[in-house]
Amino acid sequence: MATVQRTVQAPPDSVFAVLSDGWTYSDWVVGTVHIRNVDANWPQVGSELHHKAGPWPFSLHDSSTVLLMEPGRRLRLRAGLWPLGEAVVDIQLEPFGVDATRVTIHEQFEHGPLLAARNKINDLLLHQRNVEALRRLADIAENSDRYYAERAR
Repeated sequence: MATVQRTVQAPPDSVFAVLSDGWTYSDWVVGTVHIRNVDANWPQVGSELHHKAGPWPFSLHDSSTVLLMEPGRRLRLRAGLWPLGEAVVDIQLEPFGVDATRVTIHEQFEHGPLLAARNKINDLLLHQRNVEALRRLADIAENSDRYYAERAR
């Protein structure tokens, strides 16, 4: 299992607001290149985010499904990337000091060929990918006014 943690200089509700906007995922989830559609009730349990991952012409179309959601505290997803498999991604938020959040991401392959490849090298790759994902998530949450203003253009 790959686990990464980062302190974000924004309160948990601000970080969760980014997680609750499915259209932001291609901006912070490393490897996701395009969001094709987001269910209207995202991030309610059972809702889906439809994405494209990887470079053209090898990009894969799949979906991620919300398994658990605790507003302002936690989001657990089943992230698909078939035919390679799927992983469970658990994002936990906890208040840290004044107006800051400790964000922890746990990711583990659950099904498919990538499950057989689960080893220390794979965990290291997931770890590095999620370190970068948390850096991007922090940038959006800490600068949300600027981020959403630029997206509105």
